Amino acid sequence: MYEVMEDEKANELSQIFKALGDPTRLKIIELLSHGELCVLDISEGLSMTQSAISHQLRTLRNLRLVKYRKEGKQVIYSLDDEHVLKLFEQGLEHVNHL
Repeated sequence: MYEVMEDEKANELSQIFKALGDPTRLKIIELLSHGELCVLDISEGLSMTQSAISHQLRTLRNLRLVKYRKEGKQVIYSLDDEHVLKLFEQGLEHVNHL
């Protein structure tokens, strides 16, 4: 018999996939897959307000999909680790394969 993941892990994984189910958040992850960016750069790249981008980044940060560091007054965002990049790339590969 196979072991089923614990409810806590299933809920956490569900939250990650739910976050990745949003097109804006996926576009942010795509931009960050090329390197670190500040909120202004992301907002310009997506033609959205900095406030809207900050809201989306907060969701991604809370799920440990992105991280940030401060450089003076500027906040620089990047993908949290290579797992996030792999998850994104594999999803994109699957979509391109269809």
